[in-house]
Amino acid sequence: MIVRIVQLPIVPGTPNGVEFEALFQAYKTAILAASGCQRVQLLAASNCFFTYSWWDSENDLNAYRDSATFGVVWPKTKALFSGKPQAWTCNSLEHMTK
Repeated sequence: MIVRIVQLPIVPGTPNGVEFEALFQAYKTAILAASGCQRVQLLAASNCFFTYSWWDSENDLNAYRDSATFGVVWPKTKALFSGKPQAWTCNSLEHMTK
């Protein structure tokens, strides 16, 4: 399993932040429905958002990145940026729950 972490340079609480949250709400079900996607999470820091998504494999993530859903969501998201995003694809080595 892999985890995709994306830091989005959009400030929560600003008009762009509110628009991004509405965009995430509108598409989160479609993202989660992508083959191999196990979980999606949105986090807010003081000056940016983060998305975490859990995928069965990097092939599944890449298939999503080639999908129609991503083709709509990513350009709308990028239009809200105040800077350059950062992204990491990490191998999940350990998962703990209580």
